Amino acid sequence: MVNASPSTGPVVTRFAPSPTGFLHIGGGRTALFNWLFARGRGGKFLLRIEDTDRARSSAEATEAIYAGLRWLGLDWDGEPVSQASRADRHAAVAQAMLDKGSAYKCFSTQEEIEAFREQARAEGRSTLFRSPWRDADPATHPDQPYAVRVKAPLEGETLIADRVQGDVTIRNDQLDDMICLRSDGTPTYMLAVVVDDHDMGVSHVIRGDDHLNNTARQMLVYRAMGWDLPTFAHIPLIHGEDGKKLSKRHGALGVEEYAAMGYPVAAMRNYLARLGWSHGDDEVFTTAQATEWFDLGGIGKSPARLDFKKLGHISGQHMAMLEDDEILQGVRDYRAAAGEPPLDDDAMADLARALPLTKGSAKTFPELLEKSAFSMIHRPIVPEPKAAKALDTVSLGILAELTPHLQTASWERDTLEAVATRIAEAHGVGLGKVAGPLRASLAGRTATPSVFDMMVVLGRDETLARLDEAIQNGPQGPEKNG
Repeated sequence: MVNASPSTGPVVTRFAPSPTGFLHIGGGRTALFNWLFARGRGGKFLLRIEDTDRARSSAEATEAIYAGLRWLGLDWDGEPVSQASRADRHAAVAQAMLDKGSAYKCFSTQEEIEAFREQARAEGRSTLFRSPWRDADPATHPDQPYAVRVKAPLEGETLIADRVQGDVTIRNDQLDDMICLRSDGTPTYMLAVVVDDHDMGVSHVIRGDDHLNNTARQMLVYRAMGWDLPTFAHIPLIHGEDGKKLSKRHGALGVEEYAAMGYPVAAMRNYLARLGWSHGDDEVFTTAQATEWFDLGGIGKSPARLDFKKLGHISGQHMAMLEDDEILQGVRDYRAAAGEPPLDDDAMADLARALPLTKGSAKTFPELLEKSAFSMIHRPIVPEPKAAKALDTVSLGILAELTPHLQTASWERDTLEAVATRIAEAHGVGLGKVAGPLRASLAGRTATPSVFDMMVVLGRDETLARLDEAIQNGPQGPEKNG
């Protein structure tokens, strides 16, 4: 039995995406798991761009991967490795296996292989191709192109000691003699991955469980070259809330989409870490805590489900935890990611004044900006139509009566509410009848934080100036037009 035993020595992990598009949210989670595992053990986290498919790979996609990782805060050690640039090394390993006798030249054409499989299907036999050239005398080799195949064991079993999936046993008679070098001399992905992982010193291969079936075949190369096996950990994929494989119908797929939606990056790291991994009952935690806690034993075997409600909850918790300067930088990054112009210094200062009031109730940066809009607008304030209905003659009369009391009141939330309550009671109305016109005057809209909290943030002078403006402009409600 060939056994994939755990590696020892320094921890080295890697993230190896193909540059054919954006950084997928699933890829971001895989990168995060590798990063957390390495950083928590004083190890290295390496980046390899698997760009051997030249037709589908692009420099733009590579840059998108870099940008996504940078936004997630996942720094890598050393320079990224281009798999395509190492083709000569991959071919040299294929030649070394030939020299060792652990691989052979296969002259079977694609047409011959397909004909074999069609006949096998017709006869109800296994379509696993067994090359007639495996044990052929080199003297019989024709002068024509050939592929290099690794010799798979024909009997026994291969055991993958996977740190997430447990022991996975593969019958060796189910393994084909994998092609390592194509007949045009180019290396296959299956060979390149193993050679690169070995040469980069990767100790732990942490990747999606869609690669699990490849592992037994890739182990053939390790065995043929006499190389130590890494520790394998195959993590379940991310599904949508309906339990099906994640696709566009489930919402955002690219990491950059979440940046443009305005989720704090600390919240995104927290949420991605919880997609398939757990530490007791902890739901909300810092990156430092995740780095300390993360281990392979906490990864479940079942697919994780993308849940935007849970993401929103975690995001709101992190927004409340962030320091004000972190939030302001997050707003700058969000607007850049969303393609919106940066806010000027005055707007940022206005936003900063509102943060103590608004950051505890916002889940995203656009929601924070919406809640903080009252502090960022300037006179003259033009109320939205719905808010303007609260500024009728009676309401403005109450505001005119309230204003002198505000001029002399202690500028504290409870005091301001008490003053407004007394005026409302004097007119035989509820506090809401006063809060409505106050909200319309101060913010020009119906949905805002508490009017008394807004007054504290705005300060006495600005509050009174906005109220005076509303009173001077006169009724804004239905009776203005009729």
